[in-house]
Formats: sequence, C-alpha cells, structure tokens
Amino acid sequence: MSGVPDIFRLIGQLQADYCRCIDNDDLERWPDLFVEDCVYRVTTAENDRQGFVVGMIDASSRGMLADRISALRSANIYERHSYRHILGQPAIVEESESEGGCETSFLIVRIMQSGETGIFATGYYRDRYRIVDGAARLVERIVVCDSRRIDTLLVIPL
Repeated sequence: MSGVPDIFRLIGQLQADYCRCIDNDDLERWPDLFVEDCVYRVTTAENDRQGFVVGMIDASSRGMLADRISALRSANIYERHSYRHILGQPAIVEESESEGGCETSFLIVRIMQSGETGIFATGYYRDRYRIVDGAARLVERIVVCDSRRIDTLLVIPL
C-alpha cells in the first residue's frame, strides 16, 4: 500500500471540505464534492444491516444534490439551525490507482438559533471515491446513522 499516505491526504482534504461546506452554510459548494453520477443516501444502521437500500434521503446524481440545496434555500420551511461535524480517522477498506473506499465515524452536533446545542446524529460514512484531477471526489456516500430517530426535518445534509 505505497499510496496510503497520499490517499489519506486526499480523503482527509475531501472530508474537511465536506464538513466545512455544511458547517459553514456554504451548501451550494457541497454537490461539487461528488462526481456527476453519484449516490448520496442517509439510512439507519438497522436498515443497512437488513439490506434495505432506500433511505431517508436518496439521491442518484449531483444534479439531485444541487436541487436539494436549492429547495432548502427557497422552498423548505424549518427552524434555522447549523451543524458541527466531528469525524474519526477514515479507515481505507479498498484502494486502486483511481478509486477506493473508506469508512469514517461521525458525530454531528446541532446548534439551534436559540443557542441550544445537542447531539443530532452519530454513525459512519461508507464512501466510495474517485481521484479526479488530483482530488478525491465522492462516487457514493452512504450515511449510516446509529439511531433511527431523527427529531426534526432532515433538511441539511449530514
């Protein structure tokens, strides 16, 4: 695995960019972290174990991700809040010259307009990525939440 340090660097940069887009409310940049023919799904650990492929959020292209952000900005009605992501080390589970896969644990804290702060979600990202122009891009991100309970409209990407 001679390319591991470079893969860690590329995945680490992708993960950092991903979290910064969401945590800093720069959501219009979020779809750019995916390849055009991507998959983004949010599911529960229970459903994932049972092999259910439909999630709470299920998108199958970068265009669908952009539409989701557009709807969030102009059509969705929800109590304003923000997230702060805390990630574990990515565990590389497969690699090649141009593609690979990893799993990364996450903890997402939700901050309400009132200042109330609490744990919103925990789980892990199961990712497949592709190296494009020297940067990692997500081919597939399956967000596997430990709990099946989401106490508010899941509007902002995890």
